[in-house]
Amino acid sequence: MRILLTGATGYIGKRLLIQLLKEGHTVICAVRDKHRFNTSKYKDAEGSVEVIECDFSDKASLSVVPRDLDIAYYLIHSMAEGGDFAKTEKQSAQHFREAVETTNATQVIYLTGIVNEERLSKHLSSRKAVEEALQSNHYALTALRAGIIVGSGSASFEIIRDLAEKLPLMVAPIWIKTKCQPIAIRNVIEFLTGVKLQASTYNRHFDIAGKEILTYKEMILQYARSRNLKRRIITVPFFPHVFLLIGYTLLPLPVIHSLKTW
Repeated sequence: MRILLTGATGYIGKRLLIQLLKEGHTVICAVRDKHRFNTSKYKDAEGSVEVIECDFSDKASLSVVPRDLDIAYYLIHSMAEGGDFAKTEKQSAQHFREAVETTNATQVIYLTGIVNEERLSKHLSSRKAVEEALQSNHYALTALRAGIIVGSGSASFEIIRDLAEKLPLMVAPIWIKTKCQPIAIRNVIEFLTGVKLQASTYNRHFDIAGKEILTYKEMILQYARSRNLKRRIITVPFFPHVFLLIGYTLLPLPVIHSLKTW
């Protein structure tokens, strides 16, 4: 198959690329700067890699998207860029949809966040708007909705690890007891590759998750136990400005708040 992969240099994209190449596919990696993408490390793969340079927030740059595609993956997000990221994300999704509609692609696969509340964070509201913007009559959309993705390099996992490693005692807001269903990165890749050209997944969305249901507090303490670290978390009914850190300097709370936005 010929597969368009956006977000090829990101945490998920790099791992997905390796698996797609193992399966023998030709993967067209859409990147902003092709000089920063090292194709030589994939030269011995069963499949092959092609690189195109484009920016999905710039519609004019998308003329390089090839017409002969079977599938396209949408793994783009703009949170790290700041500003009005929701506007940028929706616009990029619209440009992507218009570009893919000119190709032979049968399916677009989108990895997003779980939407299970009426009141969503700005991040999840944007992710939902992107999913709606990707819908098309020219191809089938399959949306995979994941919560916290666990694996070395995952932003959410790195925050959990940093908190457990650095904070012997934490004072946290009550939502740290919120339950979630984390999923391992290897399982995410299995889902992303498993839905390829599966008609039963067309124009549908699926929540993907692991077997365990844990609170954020339980995840931090579970990690701490695996490292033989003694940790204590005190929850309070209001949103504190800092965590109490014994033996170190005070740490700003926004570092953990990003957990809730995913």
